Amino acid sequence: MDLGIEGRRALVCAASKGLGRGCAEALAREGVDVTICARTESEVAKTAADIGEATGRAVQWVACDITTPDGRAKALAACPQPDILVNNAGGPPPGDFRDWDRAAWIRALDANMLTPIELIKATIDTMIERKFGRIVNITSGAVKAPIDVLGLSNGARSGLTGFVAGLARKVARHNVTINNLLPGQFATDRLRVTLEGRAKAAGTTYDVARDAAMAANPSGRFGAPGEFGEICAFLCSTHAGFIVGQNILADGGAYPGTF
Repeated sequence: MDLGIEGRRALVCAASKGLGRGCAEALAREGVDVTICARTESEVAKTAADIGEATGRAVQWVACDITTPDGRAKALAACPQPDILVNNAGGPPPGDFRDWDRAAWIRALDANMLTPIELIKATIDTMIERKFGRIVNITSGAVKAPIDVLGLSNGARSGLTGFVAGLARKVARHNVTINNLLPGQFATDRLRVTLEGRAKAAGTTYDVARDAAMAANPSGRFGAPGEFGEICAFLCSTHAGFIVGQNILADGGAYPGTF
């Protein structure tokens, strides 16, 4: 299927690895002019080169902290007026809410709620003017099925979800869509760290914790970042203009609800 976005401009955040990288690579394969950003210069530069080699499409990059005003300014200077925006940032640490002070909550809100909102604010009006825009926010399956130890993430990402629900319906008539893409367990560095912590707490090995987690999923496996990226690319396509304000769950069937 031709997604109809060849030559469009995309800014993909936190894309040096994991799900962000999967999204960037999928968009590049569709002929999109992709700019990626991440904090570590060596990693983001190498990822851009690797994606370019794999897709035959030059990928621009910028090293910045997207959760800061200066970082957002650098990213937008590298990719002014994107047609496609993929919001992504690492999740806050797990823990007990009794141990989180105000500063911890502010950091979580800055990264996982306010940063996406600021980037939407900075880019959406020019999308409206061009009568084309696709915004995809990478959030978490925990938005639908909260995980008790991820309270910081649950709160911040749910706040973003509520904000998007209102805005998406105001801009859809301009062929600008905003949707959220909710990952479950994908084979990323972050999942590995989580499983290592789980194994340590249980007094077992990483392999045992990994195998148990895969067995507990109806699909019997973890997702691959590449397949997550393909979902993102479709949501950014010309064919997805009637998908508005939705929370698309990609978790291998782990969420047991009907709705």
